[in-house]
Amino acid sequence: MKRALITGITGQDGSYLADLLLEKDYEVHGIIRRASTFNTSRIDHLYADPHVNGVRMFLHYGDLSDSVNLVKLLYELKPDEIYHLGAQSHVRVSFDIPEYTSDVTGVGTIRILEAIREAGLRSRFLQASSSEMFGKVQEVPQNEKTRFWPRSPYGVAKVFSYWATVNYRESYGLCACNSIMFNHESPRRGETFVSRKISRAVAAIKQGLQKELFLGNLGAKRDWGYAPEYVEGMWRIVQLSEGDDFVLATGETHTVREFVETAFAHADLDWKEFVKHDARYERPAEVDLLLGDASKAKKILQWEPKVRFEELVRIMVDADIDFLSRNGVKKHLGKLP
Repeated sequence: MKRALITGITGQDGSYLADLLLEKDYEVHGIIRRASTFNTSRIDHLYADPHVNGVRMFLHYGDLSDSVNLVKLLYELKPDEIYHLGAQSHVRVSFDIPEYTSDVTGVGTIRILEAIREAGLRSRFLQASSSEMFGKVQEVPQNEKTRFWPRSPYGVAKVFSYWATVNYRESYGLCACNSIMFNHESPRRGETFVSRKISRAVAAIKQGLQKELFLGNLGAKRDWGYAPEYVEGMWRIVQLSEGDDFVLATGETHTVREFVETAFAHADLDWKEFVKHDARYERPAEVDLLLGDASKAKKILQWEPKVRFEELVRIMVDADIDFLSRNGVKKHLGKLP
């Protein structure tokens, strides 16, 4: 039985990855931060299975800013595979807390890589990199050889993590990989991210619980994919015998406005009646166009996304409408589903 360690297991990608690895008969360990409230809603369903709870899935308190804890944990677990998904991952928020973002999202990766080296492990390591590294894009579409030009503290921190992973691969012979993932969404996406903010607002407006939706730049173009497919891509990368770097993307780009139009139309609503502009959601430096070329992943990993843009939007809107229908106003104003 393979043993995997996931940082960021309580997030969107971490929870889907835990689902996938458990299906593949892994023993799964996750690092979670201590909080005064429950923050495990995305993985609570795994504990409902008596064959999983206490048998093949374990959670450990830790933090990406605590290198001593990371070393101790790796010494104890000796995982076969390490998936580093934990980060301060909100791009707009990174402008407000750039130092924290740099420490957790950037230096946190060095701490894990150094912990692997210090513990003398041969664990296969995957760094969850981001299309935000391309920022002010230097070519269209973007592939593994495209020059990085980050436009946010988050993007800068991800570039640091990317090159740290490459450096440890080249310097110490670690099987260390980067998955350069373009935007990937799902019903488990955090509510402050624009895709989920839109789908959740559509559901609330449809139920009469909300009257307006405030957004920033509607013209930004993104390559939108479906998160469960992207964690499958991450797993395939880690199964290679040597470390390598791969772009995971759909090869299609759509504007935020198109996401809005598609989401509201699916609920038989006219988006122009409800969507308002708010400059507070604009970034100091915008990323105008992201479009990925995943031909390398298709050739080597046999990975290709199946869920396309309109289906993705429908999945998210339907999930939020269903959630509100089942749980009502209190849940809408309360915790994540």
